[in-house]
Formats: sequence, structure tokens, C-alpha cells
Amino acid sequence: MALLEKEIQQIREELGTARKPLFFFDDDCDGLCAFLLMYRSVREGKGIIVKSVPRLDENSVHKIHEYEPDKVFVLDIANVEQDFIDEAKAPVIWIDHHDPPKLSHVKQFNPRIHKKSDNLPTTFLCHQVVGQDLWIATTGCVADWFIPPFLEEFRKEYPDLIDPKLKTPPAIIYESKLGELIQVFSAILKGKTEDVMKCVRILTRIQSPYEILREESPAGRFIYRRYLKIKKEYDKLMKEVLAQAGKEKLVLFTYKDNKMSFTGDLSNELLYRFPGRVILIAREKSGEMRMSLRSTNITLPPILQKALKGLEGYGGGHEYACGASVKLKDFEEFVRRIKEQI
Repeated sequence: MALLEKEIQQIREELGTARKPLFFFDDDCDGLCAFLLMYRSVREGKGIIVKSVPRLDENSVHKIHEYEPDKVFVLDIANVEQDFIDEAKAPVIWIDHHDPPKLSHVKQFNPRIHKKSDNLPTTFLCHQVVGQDLWIATTGCVADWFIPPFLEEFRKEYPDLIDPKLKTPPAIIYESKLGELIQVFSAILKGKTEDVMKCVRILTRIQSPYEILREESPAGRFIYRRYLKIKKEYDKLMKEVLAQAGKEKLVLFTYKDNKMSFTGDLSNELLYRFPGRVILIAREKSGEMRMSLRSTNITLPPILQKALKGLEGYGGGHEYACGASVKLKDFEEFVRRIKEQI
């Protein structure tokens, strides 16, 4: 179903009348592409990436007060607190596809309000609104493991980027040039916020995927070289994971904090490599274990909530893809509880 036609028109009206919009977006491909679609349609405002924890609360409000926007757009952020909305002092338009809470004084656009299982990427919802930048929309949708209805249109426009025999999101992500573009987008979201936002600003000006993949412009070359640098670190970690994956139902890998988090990327690729297993990748940072969990056929949220009970931590997400964090001291018990349930 996605968004209702009247909802699409409402968002268009909000976006079209904004003079100084502020966009908060999640630090994954879906969040990035949703922002790019919205920003590029109006070329007004500012983007703020929400890193580490997908939550907006009273601690985020100062960013609104500093910029003084006339409207605040929240894209692909799972948790928005009522105090964030109350203290924003500007209209908040929240476009998302996670389980929708009941909040007041916010314009909430989420397909799951109409149908709980309608878990379409935020990129897809934003493309319904703006109707442009097909290559960005396709990148964000497939990155979120969703085949959009406009994929055939993308194939016709960019036939060399995706082989017709590739039908599923993971096959496209790991076996095509479109998949490489997805990995580029994911890679440039790693590292320091200032470095990430420099790349995001460059992406707002790039007109074609070939600028990046073929390095056809200085801007595209900068993005692609950044990707290659980050990929070296990712490949090292993946080699370690594969060396110790073993045969158990749970593929578990932990690593210590460095400048970049690869938990989501590692868990996604491992799910493709080991489709019948549950993946848990954890990164140790600041006395916590920050995790990504993946599965192909085991619903994760209830397992996660049971494993977290009584521990210092939090977690949530989609049916087969979740994020979580627990204190380092609780991690061993958390893993034991996960193993018990799968």
C-alpha cells in the first residue's frame, strides 16, 4: 500500500512550502537516500545524520534551535521521543517505516499505520513524494532489501548496472554494479561525522551513478576513492569473521572499537553467505557491545526483548534485522539467552 495519495500530497505541500527545512536522517543507505531525494527536490535546508543510536530526544533539540528551521523533517529514525517534538518549536514531519508509536503534535507518515506488515523503505516513501532521481531511489530500496516496482525502469536506463538474472536484493547487492553503488553509499557513512557530511554534500550534486562508478567527475572520483579506502578495513574484518564462522546456528563475531562501525554491513553480507543461520556482529565501544542481528526466517524482536530482560541495554528493529546494545558485563549472558531461543 505504501502511503495514501492524500498523504503523498500532504508531504509535497509541507516540502514545497518549506523555506528553511532541517532534515534528520538515519545513518544507513535507506536514511541517506531518503534525505538525498527530499533535499535534491527543493535544494533548500540542511541535513543532520543521526549516528550510533537511531533516536531523537531532548538531547537533539539544540540542533533545531541552532539552525532555527521553519520545518523539521525526520527520515527513517526508529525512535522519536515526545519531548523532542514538544521542544522543537517548529512543525515536525516524520516519515518512517518502523513500528509507529502514538505521539501527539507530529505529522506522522508511516505505511504501518494502515497495515502493520507494510514495511516499505523510507526511500520508497520519499520517492513517491518527489518522483525523481530514479538511481538514488533504487539504491536506497535495494539496500534495504526491497525490490521496488520501478526496478525494471532502472534496468532499462542503466542496463549495465544490474544483470536481468539477478532477482533478489542480496543477489543484486553482492553480485552487481548496482550492489557496488550500494556499498559505496554505505561506506561513505562510516567515520567522523564531518567526513560523512562532506561526502553527503557531494552526493547532493552528483547527477549520475556513472560519475561515481566510472569516476567520471572529480566529485564522483572523491566518493569512489573514499569507498575504496574504507573497503580495505571492511575486507580485513570479513576475512576474520569467515575464518571463525564455524558450524553453529549462531554466527557470532566481536571486535573492539575503531573509528568505524561495520556491524550492519558485516551482518548483511554474512546473512547472504549463511542464509539458514542467525548472525550476531558486536562492536565493543565505551563499555558497551553494540550489535547487529540478522536472520532469514526467525523473527528477531521477541527473541531480542526476552534476551534483554533485566540487563542494561536496549534494542529493536524489523522482523529479520535488529540493532541492540548491552553493557559489556552483560554480553555473555545476552548471547547465552539468544542461543537458547534459536
